[in-house]
Amino acid sequence: MFRVMVSHAKKHPSLIPLFLIIGSGGIGAALYVMRLAVFNPEVCWDKKNNPEPWNKLSPSDQYKFYSVNVDYSKLKKDRPDF
Repeated sequence: MFRVMVSHAKKHPSLIPLFLIIGSGGIGAALYVMRLAVFNPEVCWDKKNNPEPWNKLSPSDQYKFYSVNVDYSKLKKDRPDF
């Protein structure tokens, strides 16, 4: 598969930017899915030691990828402990 792509790129150099853009998009999507699987509080990989990891989050934990107007360090706890 890779040899076919290289042979096409040698015959048609205008395909090189297309291969780079498609490849970087695929790598970026895979990295984002890995980030969601590892750092998202709704995903539970270890159900024996921590069955409900979303209950252990403090209000100052930032788990969103990007937040525009919220400063998570200034938030106070407004919910009960479980």
